[in-house]
Amino acid sequence: MFFIHQIFYPMSNNNLAKNPSQSFLLNLTPLLIALTMLTACVKESTSEEKARLQIRLTDAPGNYDEVNVDIVGVEVTGAESGNISLNVASGIYNLLDLTGGADTLIATGDMLAGKLQQIRLILGPNNTVVVGGISYPLSTPSAMQSGLKLQVHKDLVSGVDYSILLDFDAGQSVVDQGNGEYSLKPVIRVIDRAISGSISGSVSPSTALVPVVATDGVNSFSSYTDSSGVFLISGVTEGNYSLIVSPLAPLLPDTLFNVTVVNGQNTFVGVINL
Repeated sequence: MFFIHQIFYPMSNNNLAKNPSQSFLLNLTPLLIALTMLTACVKESTSEEKARLQIRLTDAPGNYDEVNVDIVGVEVTGAESGNISLNVASGIYNLLDLTGGADTLIATGDMLAGKLQQIRLILGPNNTVVVGGISYPLSTPSAMQSGLKLQVHKDLVSGVDYSILLDFDAGQSVVDQGNGEYSLKPVIRVIDRAISGSISGSVSPSTALVPVVATDGVNSFSSYTDSSGVFLISGVTEGNYSLIVSPLAPLLPDTLFNVTVVNGQNTFVGVINL
């Protein structure tokens, strides 16, 4: 965020009256500075190529009435982006509600495209197991509360949506101590899948804010070109699309047919001459 301070020059009203061009330039200068800074901000923000993440929770069943885990945070680590705290739906989840193919969304967020190295699942202290209708606390190692590290090593592509499924094995994760006490030693399998692709390219001549729409006749996904004429349409579901480019006159619109999108991949269409 930039803050712009107007600079006032010692000039009398008479001088301004005699030199209207100077007055105009003085009034115009702060506006030009603001526009320049705004352009720099836009270029800086659009230069970051990001992928979108969904972290979901599912379960392999166990021989208990309930297995409740207290999720308080989810962090991801990327080679390019470092550590990022995702937007988490914190709360206590009964893993046995998530069997038979059911799952639930626990965290979302964006990170720079590149290598996703690990996910850190942070648990709170309120973990319990219900056996024979009786609730027992699940003692949890302190390391679990600072974050259970799950190795991923997945390459993420810019503009693609990814769903990471944490398969929490309740049966293997709950340990019966044999003295009426239970402990939690999470056994989690990480399943990653891309749930969308993307389309990128550019227009010539380089023109900003040109609408670009990908449509299969039913679904449509759109974006705009940046100041360099480059565009990226994110989160496109797998399929074949027509790509419609609609510049302002005197430039002419253009349509590319049979643009194929594959989940987990970016389809680059090259330069579109208008």
